[in-house]
Amino acid sequence: MSHTILVTGATGTVGSELVKALANRGLTVRAGVHSLIKGDRLKQLNPEVQLVEIDYARPETLHVALTGVERVFMLTPFSEDQVEIGKRIIDAAKQVGVQQVVKLSVAGAEVTPGIQLGRWHREVEQYLEQSGLAYTLLRPGGFMQNFLNYNGEDIRREGRLYMPIGDGRVSYIDARDIAAVAAVVLSATGPEHHGQAYTLSGPAAVSGSEVATAISQASGRPVSYVDVPEEAAAQAMAEAPAWLRGSMLELQRLYKAGHAAGVSPVVEQLTGCPPRSIGQFTLDFQQQFQPAS
Repeated sequence: MSHTILVTGATGTVGSELVKALANRGLTVRAGVHSLIKGDRLKQLNPEVQLVEIDYARPETLHVALTGVERVFMLTPFSEDQVEIGKRIIDAAKQVGVQQVVKLSVAGAEVTPGIQLGRWHREVEQYLEQSGLAYTLLRPGGFMQNFLNYNGEDIRREGRLYMPIGDGRVSYIDARDIAAVAAVVLSATGPEHHGQAYTLSGPAAVSGSEVATAISQASGRPVSYVDVPEEAAAQAMAEAPAWLRGSMLELQRLYKAGHAAGVSPVVEQLTGCPPRSIGQFTLDFQQQFQPAS
């Protein structure tokens, strides 16, 4: 068995950071991508990164991607069939003799009855737990990068951050810190992380207003938080599939109720570095909050 690590979803927010973190440690990284063309930028990060196509509609591609792999970072797409995809990866990993699977889950997945997003992840977690494979579960809260990926256009164009979460505080985490934890777990030479479930968060829970203030200070332009009614948020997602719209609105209700404000010490415990604050995140990405010239 080689010491190759497969990262699925390698071009995504967390996956791309993890590929970089693992490559920087001198580890052999195989990046699972839906499109080899899109994966080219991963080769630019490190030419030693192996690119492999994974198309979940073609199981043979998953088998090829996993062959000769010792450890897997399992990041499944946010799709209606994400549970089936997760189970398919686990079955294939077991079939080819993978030694460890690190699953990217979600904070609160263990809570019952929880929300739909958590239940989807928990079903796959339980399947992994019962698989006989060594496993580690990473359960992060909301990503700071979502302020760029989903709110960035409104922030750049209007100077407004629209969210239906009232005064709810959330312990958002920087995806780079998730990747740092995953890199520690995947590069460990012993079984100390096997069977562990780690909840990951940023250093503090912040409100929408505080996020807007941090963006304002970093970008040097006024950005205001707008608490929109849930009906307006639902209307903004009117063209999205019902499963996606419903699960996102449910998550935002959780935020509004203050149930995502818990702070975990795990990032610093495992990496030796405190997690990045929202202020640090906005400073690091200040140019991406600026209006297009």
